[in-house]
Amino acid sequence: MSALANHSFAKMNGIGNEIVVVDLRDSAATVTPDDARAIASPQGVPFDQLMVLLPPRTPGTSAFVRIYNSDGSEAGACGNGMRCVARQVFQDSGGDALTFETAAGLLNCWRGPTPDLFTVDMGAPKFGWRDIPLAEEFRDTRYIELQVGPIDAPVLHSPSVVSMGNPHAIFWVDDIDAYDLARFGPLLENHPIFPERANITLAHVVDREHIVMRTWERGAGLTRACGSAACATAVAAARLKRTGRTVRMTLPGGDLTIVWCEGDDHVLMTGPAAFEFEGRFDPALFARAS
Repeated sequence: MSALANHSFAKMNGIGNEIVVVDLRDSAATVTPDDARAIASPQGVPFDQLMVLLPPRTPGTSAFVRIYNSDGSEAGACGNGMRCVARQVFQDSGGDALTFETAAGLLNCWRGPTPDLFTVDMGAPKFGWRDIPLAEEFRDTRYIELQVGPIDAPVLHSPSVVSMGNPHAIFWVDDIDAYDLARFGPLLENHPIFPERANITLAHVVDREHIVMRTWERGAGLTRACGSAACATAVAAARLKRTGRTVRMTLPGGDLTIVWCEGDDHVLMTGPAAFEFEGRFDPALFARAS
């Protein structure tokens, strides 16, 4: 039986990105991909990302956070999920600033500028083809050669690619709702050019301070919000000189403010984190999975 049987959890969301937070900092319990898939099942607590707080590995951090997608795969980053984690830990411990560790590195979080908003320092983006990673060399990742549809009339083509601790491909379009992302998303996520799969975003630049976007999230599918995709899209737009370095990102679930700092290249994401309910995992979930 899973160590999560009867364990408490918090169900939250970050502008519609469905998040489950499990605090194991005082437990020897671990979470497996099978556990994550069981929790995400219709009989469980369906989520986009499961944020598991484990004992700190690095002095000065509040927790090591493992991030699971609903298919059981692990992610290195989840901006919306980190805001939810920060909200929970702030509520329990007080204070105005925290540092967490993930597979993608250290992430600093703080309150503000209003009580319902939280900021996460998502670190510096990576643009090298090996860092994203891509299966073959592209010297300029502002655009790469990738398309969907006929060669002479592609439906989607020439995405920008960025790593925000996880791989992202951004297709620039005039109308983000004019494409069947549920159809194209799985094909592009699993395209051979992306050896670790990729998050797929459709983005439209409204003006130099505003972008609208939709994302097919690696390991989770269509989502109302993806914080790391918002960061990647804002950075990619700035690299192309389509926007400045501070952008309002409109996703189906709501808005985020993304700032790509000039001093250290770090990307700051600010947005809300909403608490929905608390509960305990039904042991029957894990019995069915086993």
